Amino acid sequence: IGGDEANRTVWSTCPLCQKRMKDENLKNVADLQNYFTCRIEKFLKAHGRTIIGWDEILDGDVTKDAVVMSWREEVEGGTQALKRGNHVIMSPTSHCYLDYYQDAPYSQPIGIGGYISVKQTYSFEPIPKGTTDESLVLGVQGNLWTEYVPTESHADYMAFPRMLAVAEVGWTRPSLKSYADFHQRALS
Repeated sequence: IGGDEANRTVWSTCPLCQKRMKDENLKNVADLQNYFTCRIEKFLKAHGRTIIGWDEILDGDVTKDAVVMSWREEVEGGTQALKRGNHVIMSPTSHCYLDYYQDAPYSQPIGIGGYISVKQTYSFEPIPKGTTDESLVLGVQGNLWTEYVPTESHADYMAFPRMLAVAEVGWTRPSLKSYADFHQRALS
């Protein structure tokens, strides 16, 4: 469902939002977003579906049935979700954002900013230390947002070989990982 980076500024002045807040006895627009998220979760559950949302949904009252897409390592969304008993898909900006530069920015086609090397992507460990139930981590996801990626060839360049590293991170036990071996295979 998303649930991330919602610009609530307009909600503060929207007559329909204000009416809903009054009708539901909600104190602020953050409560309005939580109300909406929980309402959608109930709707989806009633139709045999599971809600999946970015880690901002943890700011509200979603149930343990909600799957959390953990992208903001600064709030430790994945760890927080795991402690609450939610399933998690790990997708942190620090390792899994393929729209970031993969080499020195001056030498690269335009990207959203930031720098994530293949080695950095490969170094990602999706199961946080101290996790008591590793089965709650469903996997990893690499993200390639395309606001600054106008062509298919540019998308290919941004995705590879880091997408290969994301796949290996998701499918290989840490004890079996070898960056040197991966790097050699990625080059062949």
